[in-house]
Amino acid sequence: MTEGNFVDYVKLHVTSGNGGKGSVHLHREKFITKGGPDGGDGGRGGHIILRASSNLWTLHHLKFKRHLKADHGMHGSSGRSSGSDGQDEYVDVPLGTVVRDSETQKIIHELTEEGQEIIIVEGGMGGRGNWHFKSSTNQTPRYAQPGIPGSETNITLELKVLADVGLVGFPNAGKSTLLSVITAAKPKIAAYEFTTLKPNLGIVQYRDFQTFVMADIPGIIEGAAEGKGIGHRFLRHIERNSTLLFLVPADADDIVEQYNILVDELKRYNPEMLDKQRFLAISKSDMLDDELKAEISVEIKESLDVPFLFISSVAQQGLVELKDALWKMLN
Repeated sequence: MTEGNFVDYVKLHVTSGNGGKGSVHLHREKFITKGGPDGGDGGRGGHIILRASSNLWTLHHLKFKRHLKADHGMHGSSGRSSGSDGQDEYVDVPLGTVVRDSETQKIIHELTEEGQEIIIVEGGMGGRGNWHFKSSTNQTPRYAQPGIPGSETNITLELKVLADVGLVGFPNAGKSTLLSVITAAKPKIAAYEFTTLKPNLGIVQYRDFQTFVMADIPGIIEGAAEGKGIGHRFLRHIERNSTLLFLVPADADDIVEQYNILVDELKRYNPEMLDKQRFLAISKSDMLDDELKAEISVEIKESLDVPFLFISSVAQQGLVELKDALWKMLN
């Protein structure tokens, strides 16, 4: 998936169908001149329904479709024939989609399960035909109910990526390189900051054909929780990851300090982030000798209470052990 096709935020105007009118009709046929009322009911207007689908990873298919409208119900007819219901408009969205009211920003629904369906706006009810209104004192009612108009509203769809492991790190920490090596994903990789502008997902192949999903989130900078940089736009994608893999490069000035800054940014964005399982990977560690690794290990053990591992995506060092550790945490 190219970065331009990753759309995680869409605003939609949705309109349900009007209910059909009830029929005003009096039964007439040969030899029956005054058969009484037999006007049928109007059909229900179509709903707008959101449906969760595991076949979708992005909201790109809705990027240029900002207005959604369901069909109107058909009017009733003679012989107590009801009008057909308006066709419902189904909108497929990826798992992890959050639905908000665009005006109040209040969360209406969240779709997290395959096939889950939610009616966003209901179609108007059809009007009742005149045969419902006959009585002993009014045997030929010449009126029926009109259909109830449909509803319309503005909604905002936000995608929170559903991945097992979320990669957290500063720009240019080697997150995209790691994802490209242990999955089949092909993220853009370059030697400058903010190469990754949109989240990338990859499926990690584990032993016995087992898999788990890893998400590469654009780099977080200090102050991201207050809106600095671009990482803050994607912090919500980490909310649904069960495990967070912190990536700090071996050439960082202070590995412990960088880790603490990243944790602090997540805490300021959403304190519940700290409840997730965490793992620290020191990337680009092929540039370290055994003596330096020993020194860094001692420093991390004294300062942090987090499991850690030295890895190198380029030199293929520590990757099997990393997958083993993540699989153990996930299960």
